Amino acid sequence: MKAEVREAVVTAVGATIAGALLGVVWWWLAPRVPLVGESADGNWVVYLKDTEGEQAIGVDGTFTLLALAFGAVSGAAVFLLRRRGGVPLVVGLGVGGLLGSLLAWRTGVWLGPGQDVIAHAREVGKGVTFPAPLKLGAKGALLAWPLAALLVHLGLTALFGPRDPEPYPHGPGGQGGAGPQAPHDGHDAHGHDGHDGPGGPYEKSPRA
Repeated sequence: MKAEVREAVVTAVGATIAGALLGVVWWWLAPRVPLVGESADGNWVVYLKDTEGEQAIGVDGTFTLLALAFGAVSGAAVFLLRRRGGVPLVVGLGVGGLLGSLLAWRTGVWLGPGQDVIAHAREVGKGVTFPAPLKLGAKGALLAWPLAALLVHLGLTALFGPRDPEPYPHGPGGQGGAGPQAPHDGHDAHGHDGHDGPGGPYEKSPRA
């Protein structure tokens, strides 16, 4: 049991660390949401440059697709390294995937543009386009990694995992525990052939 718990902890830690890589890739591939700053009477106002743009949806979609890929890879890797599963290992895989998603989210936000859009607008100037902070709008995307990892691991275990030997239903011989019976040669236990012919053990005496 201690070995299984140790493997679960290692799995969770490994998946969590991989979340930093997911955050870097998300920050690199996610589309940028363009913002524009305007100043009126000394007050700055920041708004979307393209109000009908789908960049914000693309940011969430990029994170979700990357998380699904990372989940599938982590689930397959855990199966290849530890073919026989177990409750602690599955729990470690799920918890590690969730923690990895959280770390990826925060890493991408940290690497992205600053959160103070007013200060950024003042820095670049009036009417100049600048990227919005990286933001994950659909928080449900954080579940993509653990769900993908668990589904892939479960599927691989069901298809290629080790099988427990099936016990005999009625014993090794299949006849209520009796082994293979010796072929009958026509003689009983006393060496007789079982016939009641003349001279046999069951010969009838003639009537007087």
